[in-house]
Amino acid sequence: MSPLSQPPETPAQRLVVAITARALFDLEDSHALFQSSGLEAYAEFQRSREKEVLAPGIAFPLVQKLLALNAGAPPETPRVEVVLLSRNSSDTGLRIFNSIRHYGLGIVRAVFTSGAEVWPYIRPFGAQLFLSANPDSVRSALEHGVAAATILPSKAPEHRHDQLRIAFDGDAVIFGDESERVSQQDGLAAFHHNEASRAGEPLSGGPFRGFLAALHELQQAFPPGEASPLRTALVTARSAPAHERVILTLREWGVRLDEAMFLGGRDKGPFLETFGADIFFDDSRHNVENARRHVATGHVPYGVTNEA
Repeated sequence: MSPLSQPPETPAQRLVVAITARALFDLEDSHALFQSSGLEAYAEFQRSREKEVLAPGIAFPLVQKLLALNAGAPPETPRVEVVLLSRNSSDTGLRIFNSIRHYGLGIVRAVFTSGAEVWPYIRPFGAQLFLSANPDSVRSALEHGVAAATILPSKAPEHRHDQLRIAFDGDAVIFGDESERVSQQDGLAAFHHNEASRAGEPLSGGPFRGFLAALHELQQAFPPGEASPLRTALVTARSAPAHERVILTLREWGVRLDEAMFLGGRDKGPFLETFGADIFFDDSRHNVENARRHVATGHVPYGVTNEA
């Protein structure tokens, strides 16, 4: 049995997020050097700056807030674990660990692959989410059943509150893409007819269903409502009457989302900024381009809108 076919060994009710170094820290200059001059130049660059702390990357504030959810939990049984997956070698990765220590991030597990793919290690860690700056790694993770997103250059997040806020698109993210296929192939009128006629039939689960369920489990450790340090939102282009199937599906799954926005095709960015999303996940390139002008955004290259 291959490692990817084995069930993850995640302790009960622990959220595990796997993240690459380029998503956590600003490594774009050294990555550009690697692409232009090769591995030896890159390695020398990192060794010569081993004591220089790396600047935070796009996903850094998200990781800080995720790890803050461990406050009050026993150190041996954290509620959230973040693991680092890096294509650096352990030698050149020393700068990354020095930076982790400098910022006081509670990241203790890591894999350094010296240039090999990192995504095969996601499942052995039991991670429910993988965040990377490499679109190919993200696609590979999605193909193997792991919720994954490409972290894109986005507006620098503003620290507006201590609460962790995560927002999701619906179709092809939380849900499957079968309804989106109807819209793409037959038009909006056919989509609305399909959703109204099948309102009582739950949607299939999309790549982020498991991650959403893990967040829901995590929320049970905290008081409900605004007192919770974690808040979730559905931000979808759907509108009435296509909203009903979404609501009934979530009810069938027994999963709570704190806010739901049915925008009927309006640009999502301003609404995400108002919500204060620390990250937003969407499959649509158009929606992602709009959203990342307002909040940190992860592209989920899944479903009919991402087929070549």
